[in-house]
Amino acid sequence: MEQISVVTTVVDARSVADLLAAAAVAGRLAACAQVGGQVDSTYWWRSGVETSTEWSVQFKTAPDRVDALVEQLRASHPYEVPEILVTRVECGHPGYAAWVFDHTRP
Repeated sequence: MEQISVVTTVVDARSVADLLAAAAVAGRLAACAQVGGQVDSTYWWRSGVETSTEWSVQFKTAPDRVDALVEQLRASHPYEVPEILVTRVECGHPGYAAWVFDHTRP
C-alpha cells in the first residue's frame, strides 16, 4: 500500500484555519485541507489550566512535502507554541495516494 502523510493543527478562529488551508493547497504543499468544526481544548498554559474554542485543520500531503508544509505552518501559525502533528498513514486506495502525490508537486 502507498503511504500519505496527514498533518494536523488547531487555531483560534475559523478565518485563520481557512487561510492556512488555502495557502497550503495553493502552494502545492497539500493536495487538500479539511477544516473541522469547533472543538473545546483544555490544556496547561503559563502555570494554569485554560480552556478555549479552536478549529482543527487536517492537511493531506505526500511524505516528501511534509517538511516544507510544517515549515510554512510554523512561519504563519498565530500560536506561540503551535500543535503541528504529522502522521504517516497507509492509503486504502492507490488512486488517492497517486492523486495526493500528483497534486503536491511544485
